[in-house]
Amino acid sequence: MLTSLSNTTLDKIAACIKEHDRFAVCGHVNPDGDCLGSQLALVAGLRALGKQATGLLATPQPIEQKLCFLPGSDELVPAAEFTEDIEVFIAVDVPNLDRLKDAAAVHDRAPVCITIDHHASDTSMAQLNYVDPDAAAACDLIWELLKILGCIDAEQALCVLTGIMTDTGRFSYQNTDPTCLIHAAETVEAGAEPNVVAREFFQSRSLASLRLEQVVLERMMFFCDGQFVFSYLKDSDFDRIGAIRDDAEILIDVLRGIAGVRVALILKENGEGVIRGSLRAKDDTDVAQVARFFGGGGHRAAAGLTFRGSLFEACAAVPSKVFEDCFAQEAPAATQRLRELLSEQRVELDG
Repeated sequence: MLTSLSNTTLDKIAACIKEHDRFAVCGHVNPDGDCLGSQLALVAGLRALGKQATGLLATPQPIEQKLCFLPGSDELVPAAEFTEDIEVFIAVDVPNLDRLKDAAAVHDRAPVCITIDHHASDTSMAQLNYVDPDAAAACDLIWELLKILGCIDAEQALCVLTGIMTDTGRFSYQNTDPTCLIHAAETVEAGAEPNVVAREFFQSRSLASLRLEQVVLERMMFFCDGQFVFSYLKDSDFDRIGAIRDDAEILIDVLRGIAGVRVALILKENGEGVIRGSLRAKDDTDVAQVARFFGGGGHRAAAGLTFRGSLFEACAAVPSKVFEDCFAQEAPAATQRLRELLSEQRVELDG
């Protein structure tokens, strides 16, 4: 059973922040809206207090284009290039060192380390850990911290609202609760504009993304009386369409939105021998347990994993684990049908 491993409070973290002057703040690799929103809001808040604060990227990979509207996103520094001395390293929306990638070295050389997160974990990596798995978004926790610190402005509010809106699917996912709705209202009162988040993030799909969607829909496979849908993308699909990996991020939600579907899975080739998997649930089904089996993680209704092997092997292994963990009664028949379908598609999957 995963636990929160909290050993402090936001008030104590605020007190620690006030005692120091030089900070680095980083989130997980491939940061999403909640991760970047948390990070950028906190960096701006620290600077408003007169602190020296730098936002780091866990890898040199550029952030998703749809998130470049966030204030401060153009000032983020790849962690591998950051050599300055700091007093405090703050990790946001990230539960372990593996997800910090290059920033793990910065974390290790900091005298004081703080974690603020909403992912349950069985490990901790900092002296001060504040983890609330019940929070809809890490930005909920950062907003509370900024209120304690007394340093809120419209730009921070926009970052926080972006994190809340993206992690709740515009308040449509199971994690939407009264607290995140209250926080969203507070950010609007502070100057954030929901229409800006909607326009820049939710209404800015590329043509390449739509073309990838067509491929994903053509390859859909349904199991368990239509309750589980699965599809995949190959490296050659991205090359042929001229798409980047970010163009595929929204596609898992397209599959989840199909009537009757409880669980959706997309597997995407990401270079030779690496397969990225995205899992979503539309009810209380725990897809995070599937992701954890393959070394990934996330939340009950939204999780991700990395599979090392061929696309064919991933298409056999990951759906089978979904059957086992999420559809136990239907698992034998579903597994047999999966084998038959993959046998028919072996040439395409291996090509």
